[in-house]
Amino acid sequence: MKGSMLLLALLITFGSFKPVVFADAVTDVIVTLGEDLSADQQQAMLAEMDATDLADEQIIYVSNSEEHNYLGDVVPSEQIGTRAISSAKISMRDDNSGIMVTTENITYITGKMYSNALATAGVTGAEIYVTAPFDVSGTGALTGILKAYEQSTGEAINEDLKKAANEEMVVTAELAGDEDISDDEAVDFINQIKEAIEEENPETTEELRALISRLAEEMGITLSDGQLEQLVDLFNKLKGLNIDWDKVNNTLNDTRDWISDFAESEEGQGIVQAVKDFFRAIWDWFLSVFQSEE
Repeated sequence: MKGSMLLLALLITFGSFKPVVFADAVTDVIVTLGEDLSADQQQAMLAEMDATDLADEQIIYVSNSEEHNYLGDVVPSEQIGTRAISSAKISMRDDNSGIMVTTENITYITGKMYSNALATAGVTGAEIYVTAPFDVSGTGALTGILKAYEQSTGEAINEDLKKAANEEMVVTAELAGDEDISDDEAVDFINQIKEAIEEENPETTEELRALISRLAEEMGITLSDGQLEQLVDLFNKLKGLNIDWDKVNNTLNDTRDWISDFAESEEGQGIVQAVKDFFRAIWDWFLSVFQSEE
């Protein structure tokens, strides 16, 4: 199992895996496009996402001002930039199966970071592909995904919750930017905090700070004072939004199960074999080059 999960993670990292859409579970498909993409880039994005035949009402546009609205309190303005570029294809599901997110040309936010933030915002079932025509951080993509969710379901997400979900995504990415904390460790740490909050229900800021500090120590993570206070501030905000942590944690568990099941499936194993063949071909090529030089 661990080997399959590692290989699946490699596939997602290298962008060679795009999860299969289970058509019988999909209720709606919506594409988001960054408003500042050129016409040619928009068409290229739609083609990449196999979405050229979507109706106009299935395509929504995200502006840079919207990105600044939800990220401006937690991301420097220069990092958000002046153009909305990130795009996504969102296949909504009605089976509460979890949230599978894969990415292409997204350099800062990982699929798991998107999934976790979406679970916090109340999404329970979706398959999402986030992309851009060139390398971008991906911080603005969550704004479009949440906008697509609202349009698909007809359910408005609390504005403060949307901002908090964006903040969670950024805080997780900043933790992962620490040279001593990997992407997966940062994501798992945030998940552990969510689970502990559900179980222990800390009522005061000091209790929350103690909970986060204890979990960091248990996981072997060293937090700076600034990182600790950033986490305390984030989860204080989330606690004030009356989030259903049981629902959030169930979604995260369903997401893990979905990834695990795919890794063990015939299609998943086929992709694994294709990757093995690819690296074997590269190795054979290296050998042939060195042999030709002898």
